Amino acid sequence: MSKPKHIRTLADTEAQAVARNIRVSPRKLNLVAAMIRNQPASAAIASLTFSRRRIAQEVKKALESAVANAENNHQLDVDQLVVKTAEVGKSIVMKRFHARGRGRSARVEKFFSHLKIVVAERSADESATEAAPQGGRRRRAATAEQKAA
Repeated sequence: MSKPKHIRTLADTEAQAVARNIRVSPRKLNLVAAMIRNQPASAAIASLTFSRRRIAQEVKKALESAVANAENNHQLDVDQLVVKTAEVGKSIVMKRFHARGRGRSARVEKFFSHLKIVVAERSADESATEAAPQGGRRRRAATAEQKAA
């Protein structure tokens, strides 16, 4: 009489790591998470290593944990890993007060965040097709001189 087995929500080629109660606001953490989304894991670790943001080291630890989970628990190839998602969520908010002039007080809110990083293994042919530019932004309309030519 044990608990039923937990159903795996991720694909077989994916692994995740979760960092909870990180002492930074979700808005600031999302800026760092946006830097690593859809990047190869090795490039993401390199960019976090040299980032000047304080929270980048915590994000790097979570990313390295996801890579280690992929390698040790799911036998995925580390060289083919890509950061599939980096989700940021709200956690608790510590409420403090700051004494102000004339006997008043002001509220100080200290935000905490959650971070969930999912890495996925990409095959060699998929990574080659995604490396090629896919159009992205449209170019500006040609100038009158170029239209005449």
